[in-house]
Amino acid sequence: MRFYAFNFGIPLALAVAVFLLFDLTRIDIAFNDLFYDPVSQTFPLDHVHLFEKITHKWARIIPNWTGEIAIIGALLSFLWPRLKAEKHAKLIRFLERIKLAPVLRFATRHRRDFLYVVFAFSISTGVIHYLKGHTSVYCPIETTQYGGKIEHKEWYQNFDLLKVAGDGRCWPGGHASGGFTMLALYFVARRYRWRYSKALMYGSLALGFVYGTTRVLQGWHYMSHTFWAGIFVWLACLLTALAFYGRARLEAPVTQARSPEAVLSPASSLP
Repeated sequence: MRFYAFNFGIPLALAVAVFLLFDLTRIDIAFNDLFYDPVSQTFPLDHVHLFEKITHKWARIIPNWTGEIAIIGALLSFLWPRLKAEKHAKLIRFLERIKLAPVLRFATRHRRDFLYVVFAFSISTGVIHYLKGHTSVYCPIETTQYGGKIEHKEWYQNFDLLKVAGDGRCWPGGHASGGFTMLALYFVARRYRWRYSKALMYGSLALGFVYGTTRVLQGWHYMSHTFWAGIFVWLACLLTALAFYGRARLEAPVTQARSPEAVLSPASSLP
């Protein structure tokens, strides 16, 4: 019960709070007003190229590389089992000599983890893209509130379950969701009862909030968009983890005394 209360109860309670405190009030607009220059009708930070490069372009490196490593690891995990000592002895010796064999063995042992990260990233991204298309929310900088041409509307005013609602693509925060997808690593850590798993969770949450907040400062999102992105990505990663690992693995308490070798042993990481 505690597992569901924490993993489902908290994000759902946060969703209700965000809806009541942000979506039904003008808090979002009041916060964005702090960074808007009404004289030039611009968000000044949107025109600082170095800020844009660091916070928007370079920041993508972390989730992008994580996803790419997971894909490569998943593909490599299928190679080692196909090598038979009686048929591929020379190739195996060559792989051992160039230190690639340990990498292939590691990938094979952790196939499920690599595949989980790939699926968690894909499902999270898919959920965010679905919501963007089916709510058609425009970014602040595109609305009449801040010198744009489109009237500001909340997501629930445009939501359409089955078809694309319009051309707006701002809710939830896509850039923030990229940071939040790193939560997939937290659930991998929970599978192994790693004592630093919470540090991964807090770090991933912080990364998502930093990604989202920098876009708010530039006028490309409201703060609530970041909260919604975090809620949906958490639920997507959690449900995918339950499908891959099961609740028993994820709710087991961390083990303080386990060595890294024990945590990553083949017996505890069968694909």
